[in-house]
Amino acid sequence: MPEYRKYWDPELETMSREELKEYQLKLLKETLELCYAKSPYYKRAFDEAGVNPADLNRLEDLKKFPTINKMVLRARQQEVPELGDLICVPEEEIVYISVSSGSTGVPTASPFTYQDFEDFQDFQARLFWSSGMRPADRYCHALNFTLFVGGPDVIGAQKVGALCIWAGAIPSERLLAIFQQWKPTITWTTPSYAWYLGETAKSQGIDPVKDLNIKKIFVAGEPGGSIPETREQIEALWGADLYDYYGLSDIFGACAGMCEYKEGLHWAEDHILVEVVDPDTGEELPEGERGEMVLTSLKKKARPLVRFRTGDIVSYTTEQCACGRTHMRLHGIHGRLDDMLIIKGVNVFPSDIEMVVRKNKDLTGEYRLVVTEEKHMAVLTVEVEHAPHLYGNTQRLAEEVQKECMKIIGIRPRVKVLPPDSLPRATHKAKRVLDRRSRPA
Repeated sequence: MPEYRKYWDPELETMSREELKEYQLKLLKETLELCYAKSPYYKRAFDEAGVNPADLNRLEDLKKFPTINKMVLRARQQEVPELGDLICVPEEEIVYISVSSGSTGVPTASPFTYQDFEDFQDFQARLFWSSGMRPADRYCHALNFTLFVGGPDVIGAQKVGALCIWAGAIPSERLLAIFQQWKPTITWTTPSYAWYLGETAKSQGIDPVKDLNIKKIFVAGEPGGSIPETREQIEALWGADLYDYYGLSDIFGACAGMCEYKEGLHWAEDHILVEVVDPDTGEELPEGERGEMVLTSLKKKARPLVRFRTGDIVSYTTEQCACGRTHMRLHGIHGRLDDMLIIKGVNVFPSDIEMVVRKNKDLTGEYRLVVTEEKHMAVLTVEVEHAPHLYGNTQRLAEEVQKECMKIIGIRPRVKVLPPDSLPRATHKAKRVLDRRSRPA
């Protein structure tokens, strides 16, 4: 792939919205027909809902079809071992499975045919190219290889032509040693770990800006990469550009990512159809409003997903990006339904608090939300750490954080200011909510 080429796949990435919708409709019809003909689960579910593939004449007709969620995937896998009855190909055609972490229950498998896997890695290469990766780069893949769908994404970097270092999830000291020895220009991890690794480097006398060669950091798994305050702090720590990605194991790895303009995450609309719906009513929401993301795979054959409720809260725009790409862009992931707190009738996501904490220079940037109960009412306490340079009475700082939280979330939480290094540090995904209620709502 010539380095001067602007797009990985110019035709797909820049087609008009009208052409893209026509293309999606064609693929969607094929997917529904495959599901109805080959999957016992989908045949039964469609029949019970009184719909079949012939009922789809436009994209808007998809809302007639039933949704599924992670619980359905898990239940069908347990009911029909080992891969469930959503699969649409014989096992002989399945060449790879990723397995979810099981953080919300029993781990579930995501199967791929040979072509599914090829499509998966071609899109990873497209994302890497859009974020500025080129054959001259050295890429250190610091994601877990053990069953995790993000592990194989290193193959996408190899398709770009970058020199790839298959580091995986290794101790921080070893990863920093690799950074020093082989001088990679790009790495990929979570926002929390990028922060932690940079601070660990400094504690070992390594200046991430002067002593290492990282120019770009790709992050995923948490909302932080699309929170300007968090992104700017990590970029300053490393002297590198940070790009946010989004993925889920149930379809394939990264499904969206930032181009070099960093104005949202370009979605794989030629692979996956997106709906954003009201979590309570299921009604589709207009562009720009926050809602639950519902996904339908358009090309995957091993286990297509039709109207999969992700539990992720997003908003989006279809306005063409300055880079010239026309696919919709997510405004990051605002949070997850299972992370959402309802305090005094207000929906609160950790990412909302993170915006406040990360921009305050008198805080370390670490935080935790603690929920307790008083007189049958939920009480939110935001725990933060004051920066090492700050001494004395921290009451003013607590009041300042409280005031800023009020502006963002509309309620005034309690704020507890702790000494530096009081809160746990994350080496993978950070756990930001501690619910101490006897009867969590």
